[in-house]
Amino acid sequence: MISVFFQGMALGAALILPLGPQNAFVMNQGVRRQYHLMTAGLCTLSDIVLICAGVFGGSALLTQSPLLLNLVTWGGVLFLLWYGLGALRTAASGNIELASANALRQGRWRIVATMMAVTWLNPHVYIDTFMVLGSLGGQLPAESRRWFALGSASASLLWFFSLALLAAWLSPRLNTATSQRVINLVVGLVMWAIALKLALQALGWL
Repeated sequence: MISVFFQGMALGAALILPLGPQNAFVMNQGVRRQYHLMTAGLCTLSDIVLICAGVFGGSALLTQSPLLLNLVTWGGVLFLLWYGLGALRTAASGNIELASANALRQGRWRIVATMMAVTWLNPHVYIDTFMVLGSLGGQLPAESRRWFALGSASASLLWFFSLALLAAWLSPRLNTATSQRVINLVVGLVMWAIALKLALQALGWL
C-alpha cells in the first residue's frame, strides 16, 4: 500500500507543479501576505474533494457527458480570459496597490470567492482529478484506491502550503510595485495561454 501511496503522490505532484491558475493565485496571495495560509488551505480542501470524487467514481461523469465537459471547458476559458485581463490591467496600471491592513480587512471574502472560481471554474482541475487521477485510481482495488487518493491529496497539501510560505518569506523582496507588475504580467499571460490552449483543444484544432 505504501507503493500505491507514493504512486498517487508522484502523479499528483506532476499534475500540480506546472504554473496554473491555482498556483499563480496562491503565490500572489503569499507575496501580498493576504490570507495566504487560508488560501492554501482552501485550495488543498478543494483538491481533496475533487481527487476523491474522481478516484471514487466521478471520472465517469465527464467521460460520459461531452456536453458537461464542453460547458466546464468554455466556462473556464471565459473565466481565465477575465482573470488574465485583470492581471494585465494591474501590470499596466501606473498605481499598483500593495498589501495593507485595510485591504486585508476588506478583501477576505473576495479572496475566498476568487479562489473558489480559480479552482472550480478551471477545466484543467477536472481533467487532472477526474480524467487522469480518476481513470488510474479508479482501476485499483478499493483499499488501494484509498491509499492512491491519500497520496495525491498529500501532494496538494505539501505543495500549496510550501508555495504560500515560500512566497510569504520572499514577500519583502517581491511586494514592490515593480515586482507586482512583473508578477501580474506573468500571471496574465499564463492565464491567457491556458485559455487559448483549452479553446483550441475544445475546437479540435490542437
